[in-house]
Amino acid sequence: MFRHVPNILTGSRLILAIVFFSMLALYQYDGRGDPTFLNIGFVVYLVALATDYFDGYLARKWKVEGMFGRIVDPFVDKILVLGSFIFFAGKNFIIPDTAQHGASPMVVKTITGVAPGMVVILLARELLITTLRGVSESSGRDFGAVMAGKFKMVIQSITILAILVYVNYRPWLLHMEYEAPARVFRDFLIWTTVVVTVVSGVQYLRRAAALYTEGAIKE
Repeated sequence: MFRHVPNILTGSRLILAIVFFSMLALYQYDGRGDPTFLNIGFVVYLVALATDYFDGYLARKWKVEGMFGRIVDPFVDKILVLGSFIFFAGKNFIIPDTAQHGASPMVVKTITGVAPGMVVILLARELLITTLRGVSESSGRDFGAVMAGKFKMVIQSITILAILVYVNYRPWLLHMEYEAPARVFRDFLIWTTVVVTVVSGVQYLRRAAALYTEGAIKE
């Protein structure tokens, strides 16, 4: 009976991801949609994080770790994170730069602070590590997560939640004159995410290079 609970939690996170992206799709800054969508999205993402913790914890506790969780769990994690940043860099969160810094009305940015180039870095890292892991494990060697990789998921999730709060409550932040420090904090988290992503990717590359040198990875 209990052996299915972790898999159910993992599967439910995929459903939560669909709901979360639906909220982001329905919302549009200073236009279509309602701030309620982002509030719902915030709660849904928190619940998804909780299921991410409990499915792994229960699987280890009850010793029911299986192939489904091994494949679907990291897949859903990547979908949630990468999908979030793709939406944040998209049209629903575009705002004229004049609304923020008094620049030319021809200049536009995202209210989230996420640029497409940042998303490319995040996506490139995930594709690279997935490829390296596949090659390594096909050679019979373990290619588990490094500590920086685990920290990456934590900081990415915190950044996503912080961006949701910043965007949804920006009018209030402007009214209370807290918008500038809130924006600095948002940007700090975003760049920390980018740096941690790159650092963790380099660590995986070094591990792959070490395995290749040892002859553990076949050409």
